[in-house]
Amino acid sequence: MGAARDAATKSMERIGVKDRQGWLDLYADDATIEDPVGPSMLDASGRGRHGIADITDFYDNVIATSENIHFTVKESIECGNEVANTGEIRITLPGGQVGTVAYVNIYKVNDDGKLASLRSFWDETTLEFTKPE
Repeated sequence: MGAARDAATKSMERIGVKDRQGWLDLYADDATIEDPVGPSMLDASGRGRHGIADITDFYDNVIATSENIHFTVKESIECGNEVANTGEIRITLPGGQVGTVAYVNIYKVNDDGKLASLRSFWDETTLEFTKPE
């Protein structure tokens, strides 16, 4: 496994177990996250998050607000210092609502093996949450 795939796998695993500090430690101080790419309900400006303070805010105000986030990787293609994963994200909200959405995530690592960027492509109009039974 190359450095990019390794970092991407660790990122998904640490999100799944709510390891905030472990997840943040994967990112370079000057990293960028676009999740999703472009303007969205999570980032009205569409400019993304830049630097570890902004990425920490993203964790605290987006990732941490869910009960669980699980990634299913259907395909993973690694080239150089980047990996592109396709699959599905399953998000469980407090109260038991569950939503799924197809995604393409592109992770890039720097020379130190730290995540330099994450570009996440998913269509918020296809993210629908089911009500708990």
